[in-house]
Amino acid sequence: MIRFGQWLNGDGFTDFSHAFLVLPDGRLIEARGDGAVIRSLDRYDGTCVVYVYPPGLTEEARGAICEAALGYEGVPYGFLDYVAIAAHRLRLPVPGLRGYIASSRQQICSQLVDQCYEDGGVRLFGDGRWSGYVTPGSLYRLLA
Repeated sequence: MIRFGQWLNGDGFTDFSHAFLVLPDGRLIEARGDGAVIRSLDRYDGTCVVYVYPPGLTEEARGAICEAALGYEGVPYGFLDYVAIAAHRLRLPVPGLRGYIASSRQQICSQLVDQCYEDGGVRLFGDGRWSGYVTPGSLYRLLA
């Protein structure tokens, strides 16, 4: 379903279908179907994971990003965000679309990561895109 959602949003059937943020002490935060959770990073031991991050990230910025991330635990998964992101890509005139996509009341995994960076003072995308208009594939293309 995530690959299909990314395809709808112009990312094709990319191999990158999930994103999470690494936290201190071997933990991570990720958006899952049951909401954003903090769990052990070793959950992904033995799986193909590509770790990417923006160059030049200071320890101060990393600390601010991780601190911001803690506030998102429990935020519901945004299944409809894929539809909203696709509507924006297709330039459908949906009232309130920009606010819905930017909302942090529900998020897909890549939106969660992007929002944590933004809250920590680091704007990942400098291309003028709407806040929240991000998929796992777009994060990978930007950071890898």
